[in-house]
Amino acid sequence: MQLVGSADRVYSVEATERLDDDIELVRRIGMGDRPSYEKFYTRYSALVFSTAYQVLNNQIDAEDVTQSVMFMIWEKSPMYDATRGRPSTWIVAMTRNKAIDRLRSVQRRMRLHERVQNEVKPEDFIEFRQASDELDANEKGKIVRSAVMKLNKEQREVIEMAYFSGLTQQEIAARLSEPLGTVKARIRRGMLRLKKIVGPVL
Repeated sequence: MQLVGSADRVYSVEATERLDDDIELVRRIGMGDRPSYEKFYTRYSALVFSTAYQVLNNQIDAEDVTQSVMFMIWEKSPMYDATRGRPSTWIVAMTRNKAIDRLRSVQRRMRLHERVQNEVKPEDFIEFRQASDELDANEKGKIVRSAVMKLNKEQREVIEMAYFSGLTQQEIAARLSEPLGTVKARIRRGMLRLKKIVGPVL
């Protein structure tokens, strides 16, 4: 029993020293001390990653959240209040909040992609081309170009790439560094606008 009690006391002392050291590290980080930040990063980055991974279940997303949270520690350390909790509790809470935000963002992008996937149809381009092919080439070109110029910049850009340059939606997304769902949404809105403008003529 004495041995167990002695071990417990040793563990308690070590835990207290570790907590004091953590608090001092955060205080120094708040003063811009980079060595303290590097030490804190080494000590807690694995905990931040595992916490983020539990929420996201995706390594790349968890790594991104880890980097974001560790940067937040550098920025927010001056606001840390030791009376409100341990540094480890503080960073776990930040990590969970950041991971949940990331998860919601991913889910929103997936819903947008699915919605646009259902709305944008290849027949839109085929129908547009077939109708315009019935006109003289020069006349058709003038009408289509005039209509395209009436689109907003984002819609005009993707329509020109898809209709005049013959790029696929995936190629357009890669060239513009935009999500595929965003490109599809712009094409869909642009096509609807073009149909309203040139439909009666074509």
